[in-house]
Amino acid sequence: MSRLLTEEYTAKILMATMGRPKSAFELSNALGIPIAACYRKIRVLEDAGLIQCCERRLTQAGKRMSMYKSNVRNANISFERNKIRAKIEMADGSSTDDVMDIDLGLVFKEQHA
Repeated sequence: MSRLLTEEYTAKILMATMGRPKSAFELSNALGIPIAACYRKIRVLEDAGLIQCCERRLTQAGKRMSMYKSNVRNANISFERNKIRAKIEMADGSSTDDVMDIDLGLVFKEQHA
C-alpha cells in the first residue's frame, strides 16, 4: 500500500476517482497519463482494493466503458526514519496501517552509481 500511494500515476488516479466516477479515457486525458499505463495502474489499484469499477456505460459508438471510483476516504503517508507508513481509511469504514522499510544504504548507492 505504501508503495502504491507514493507512486505518481497510482496516486493521481486514486485522488481523481475520489469524487465522481471516471473512465480510463477521462483519467488519461485529465492527468496526462498514457492510456496503456492508465489501464495498468487501474488494474493494480483494483487488485489492491483501492478502486472499483462501479458502472459500465455504453458509448455512442456501442463500446462498453468502465467507470472507476475510489474506495478510499482518506489516506495519510508519513516518513519515519527508514520507514514509510500509510494509514488508509476506506469508504466502508475499515482502515489499514501499512509500513514499508527502506534500506537507505541502497538508496544512496543507487544515487551515486
